Amino acid sequence: MGMMTLPGLAKAVVNGQNGANAPKIGLKNESVILFQGDSITDCGRNRENNVCNTFEQLGSGYALFTATQLLKTHADKRLKIYNRGISGNKVFQLRDRWEMDALAFMPDVLSILIGVNDFWHSLTGGYKGTVEVYENDLRTLLAYTKDKLPNVQLVLCEPFALRGGSAIDEPRWFPAFDGFRESLGKLAGEFKAVFVPFQSGFDAAMKLAPARYWSTDGVHPDLPGRQWMADMWLEATGLK
Repeated sequence: MGMMTLPGLAKAVVNGQNGANAPKIGLKNESVILFQGDSITDCGRNRENNVCNTFEQLGSGYALFTATQLLKTHADKRLKIYNRGISGNKVFQLRDRWEMDALAFMPDVLSILIGVNDFWHSLTGGYKGTVEVYENDLRTLLAYTKDKLPNVQLVLCEPFALRGGSAIDEPRWFPAFDGFRESLGKLAGEFKAVFVPFQSGFDAAMKLAPARYWSTDGVHPDLPGRQWMADMWLEATGLK
């Protein structure tokens, strides 16, 4: 990558994956932005706190890092940003809480990062789901969401795993996990969603520093990994 900076790298990765005509996000005054997902999104948030734009409600992960940049850059819009990720969630568990934890917020922008547990728990947690279950459940959830919120702008984030992380047993994870990423990319196209290529982003970042610099276990990002996710999200959505 030579001396390319991370912001420059984010642009290169997103353009390389998405192309020049990929959808972007538009904001209006008081747009509601909702982050949904599993532990990577949850990241220690206070689940009793319902106040937008607060540390307690946003947690300490990429949702916070992304929100702080959005609130600064788009101060004139007075955005309302929420995090409703829950650790351990798989797609069917999102669906179980979707009315209260997604639709009730009437988000203008809905960002979803889900999939690593749909695979990982099939290795470690006795979960019997497959990539087909993941894709079909997520497709159904997205179609339901668009039916209830026709104008919602979707951001679909690619699930990722960093080879070299302590939790990543490569022969068991790959190539099986790649199917989940491919399904997410397919659904982003079907629903004309913004696609955030996190796996490609981390693959590129690991040419600058090793996997455990970005994420000790290869699943949950550490501080630089969280900022890198925010950079990738902002680049892909066009909101940087």
